[in-house]
Amino acid sequence: MEAGVYSGVNPYHLAARIKQELGGSLLHDSISGNVQGYKGLYNFYNIGATSSTDVLGAIKNGLQYALNGKGQLTSLEMENQLIPWNSPERAIKGGAIFIGKSYILVGQNCLYLQKFDVNEERSTNLFWHQYMTNCLAPYGEAKYIYTGYNNLGILNSPVGFIIPVYENMPQIPVESPDIDINEYVIDNTKVYANVTTRLNVRCGPSTAYESLTMIPANEEFTRIGRGIQNGERWDKVLLNNGIIGYVSQNYVGIFEQNNEDNYFELDSSLKTDGNEIYLKNNSTINTLKSLINTNYKIEIYDSEDNLIIDENRYIGTGNKMIVKNKQNEEIIRYVFLVPGDVNGDGYINSLDVLILQKYILELRVLEGVYLKAGNIAQNGQLPTALDVLKIQKHILEIKLLYE
Repeated sequence: MEAGVYSGVNPYHLAARIKQELGGSLLHDSISGNVQGYKGLYNFYNIGATSSTDVLGAIKNGLQYALNGKGQLTSLEMENQLIPWNSPERAIKGGAIFIGKSYILVGQNCLYLQKFDVNEERSTNLFWHQYMTNCLAPYGEAKYIYTGYNNLGILNSPVGFIIPVYENMPQIPVESPDIDINEYVIDNTKVYANVTTRLNVRCGPSTAYESLTMIPANEEFTRIGRGIQNGERWDKVLLNNGIIGYVSQNYVGIFEQNNEDNYFELDSSLKTDGNEIYLKNNSTINTLKSLINTNYKIEIYDSEDNLIIDENRYIGTGNKMIVKNKQNEEIIRYVFLVPGDVNGDGYINSLDVLILQKYILELRVLEGVYLKAGNIAQNGQLPTALDVLKIQKHILEIKLLYE
């Protein structure tokens, strides 16, 4: 609390930052005062604790800052930050001054902006000035602050939120990398909470994930992804208030009239990897649609997001398929990858050979699905001269790629 007054930084933020950096037990070497060569020094926020491969290297770097600011500060700056931090009190208060002056008071005044430096009102260069490399730090610290407010019963107090708004964001938030989208079938049916009290809605498909909220028994919501996992199955759901989360399939009630309202299934002959669909050369839109069983609307777009009307046109690498419901809302999208078609025109010809040769000679850049399309074996490797040879043999009809 004294550090908050001294620095002008919210004491809840300071407490959450300490817990994020050191854990809740306060047994961390950064604040033991017993590290060899740095005895009697403390660093509660791990300021200056840059990564190191040495034993206790990062901690020693932080304690070096506690000793003399790593030689980067003026005498006045050291005095303002109470350096050296030779007591817990000086370390907590002085570190708070550093956080306020270096981040909060210069426009990075929330946890998100301290990790992702996108406040255009800052006077210096954007994007590079992060407090720590941990991408989940804002999430973890926000949990600690929420818990503190909740335990004190002050969640209903007025709170101002700073929320960066980006253009061209997807309608549905990107999933955690731990969640496999192939374990869900698009569903989009109305269901209800089949419980006697309340149903937990979690941020991931298991009880190991945190609860986002709870909904009462029999409340209706939309199942946007039916789980097909092995063992216990979890569904992806959209609540009436816009929250997207996961619930155990055991507690999802189905209305009889909705059992077959919406369906979407890809033929087993289609190879997929996440949101990527692999196609053979000369696959038309008509051919693709014959391999999809659905009552949703399917639209195919080129790489420039122009709708393709001609259904006899070949699908090329980088083309997209957008699946829409009756309200014309996007449900899911896929991108196509045709091995051998590295320029995305839907054909495998000498132009693809030329592009791939230039890539191998480092005269041209290939990225994303176009780079993957150059690897004919689709084994996760980068394209080589062997892939060029395979495409040449295909063009000369010596050995076709899809025999």
